[in-house]
Amino acid sequence: MTDRALVVVRAGALTTVQDTGRPGHAHLGVPRSGALDGPAAALANRLVGNPAGAAVLETTLTGVSVRPRSPLTAAVTGAHCAVAVDGRPAAWGAPVRVPAGALLEVGPAVAGVRGYLAVSGGIAVDPVLGSRSTDLLSGLGPAPLADGAVLPLGRPGALPARVDVAPQPAPPGELLLGVSPGPRDDWFTPAALRTLLIGTYRVSPASNRIGLRTEGPALERALAGELPSEGMVLGAVQVPPDGRPVVFLADHPTTGGYPVIAVVRPQDLPAAAQAPPGTPIRFTAVRRG
Repeated sequence: MTDRALVVVRAGALTTVQDTGRPGHAHLGVPRSGALDGPAAALANRLVGNPAGAAVLETTLTGVSVRPRSPLTAAVTGAHCAVAVDGRPAAWGAPVRVPAGALLEVGPAVAGVRGYLAVSGGIAVDPVLGSRSTDLLSGLGPAPLADGAVLPLGRPGALPARVDVAPQPAPPGELLLGVSPGPRDDWFTPAALRTLLIGTYRVSPASNRIGLRTEGPALERALAGELPSEGMVLGAVQVPPDGRPVVFLADHPTTGGYPVIAVVRPQDLPAAAQAPPGTPIRFTAVRRG
């Protein structure tokens, strides 16, 4: 029987298995998790003939190198990078045939932060609560990749897409985040909300899959003390004691006691996955609904 598996040769700085996540378990204290740049992950799957929700590898800045034990089709999307098969340049953003035993190299990001490597059949690690995603906060799902790890693969489905290269958005030169005020904007001074909307913020190097941290002006509180812990949602803009807003991403905690001044609309969050440290951030007010 054909050994359908990937051997991890170089794991990179932080490479995890991700799919569409495990929503609906916040009452158990389990975050949604899943690919931070969902559209890029879905595109990679489509290029190799997988369902949109098949598990892929999400890389962070430094890429990954793997060796399949059987022939497969691969595609790399998300952060722009060099791709090679046994040292020969291969296409980024398009299906690539990889022979059994060949070395598939996904290079460091030259624009953006997170890359997505899909392979025909998908990564077939055991699901936990209906998802194969690695959750860095709760520890559910497979551990981040390590050199020498072996990942099982599923059976290929549809034929790969017939494209030379698939168009993808460039990483943001400025990260635009539309926000709806609340639910705890009344814990801040009127000047604080104005500061959020007109202040100059940048992506902090301390950002991760849990939250996009910011550098910029502090937001002034109107109320002292702390809230009892309450539910947190994807995109919540929480303000810790230092006053610098944090945008919650896929691995965010499901509860928290710091007040949430606003919530980012979901369609703006994939770009946050590709914004490197130092990227300017502009928060803009949008209507709910």
